[in-house]
Amino acid sequence: MANEKKIYLCSSKIYIIIIKKNIGMYLTPEIKKEIFSKYGKSEKDTGSSEGQIALFTHRIEHLTKHLKKNIHDYSTERALVRLVGKRRSLLDYLKNNDIERYRKIVKELGLRK
Repeated sequence: MANEKKIYLCSSKIYIIIIKKNIGMYLTPEIKKEIFSKYGKSEKDTGSSEGQIALFTHRIEHLTKHLKKNIHDYSTERALVRLVGKRRSLLDYLKNNDIERYRKIVKELGLRK
């Protein structure tokens, strides 16, 4: 799925146009609605801790797969570490405020072994 390159000659100038192929998004609005409706209170409740944790988990899984293929992609590695830290802080917040909600989301997402 590499990009296509087209070269055009026009009066002593060379124009290279890169046409990106539609690779597809891994996080479509439909997937977000499904995540928030399953783990949040409703599909429009995007601010709940459970919904955010589930969304972060989905993104973390995607980035982990990417890093297994592209070992030297350090910017993605840094983004992954930051995302794990955000999820950790949300889990800590949920654990301190409502232990039952914390236990439920950890069990549903399979975060602990």
